[in-house]
Amino acid sequence: MRKQLLISIGLLVLSISLKAQQNPAVANTEKLVKLYPNPAVSYVVFELKNAGRKDLSLQVYNGILGKKMIDTKLSLERVTVPLNEFTRGIYVYHLVESTGKIIESGKFQVTK
Repeated sequence: MRKQLLISIGLLVLSISLKAQQNPAVANTEKLVKLYPNPAVSYVVFELKNAGRKDLSLQVYNGILGKKMIDTKLSLERVTVPLNEFTRGIYVYHLVESTGKIIESGKFQVTK
């Protein structure tokens, strides 16, 4: 039962992020975050194009289980995330304003 709940939550997070990516209003705007390498093995770099904003945080979730892996306030224009605690799979990131509004979402793959 618990396994089914975790899978359901993961699918919900993934579907929300995919809907955000398919939103026509979002599709016409330029991405604020560039991430590389994708797929990643030992680290992933997030580069923020609008580095002047201080009210943003980066959240990373396991794409299947929905487990929050990272929730960090962005103070630099470039953040390198070590993947020591990450297992092989798909991960979803959200760029979130201090109000809680998700302004960008994306995904990346970890291949260990």
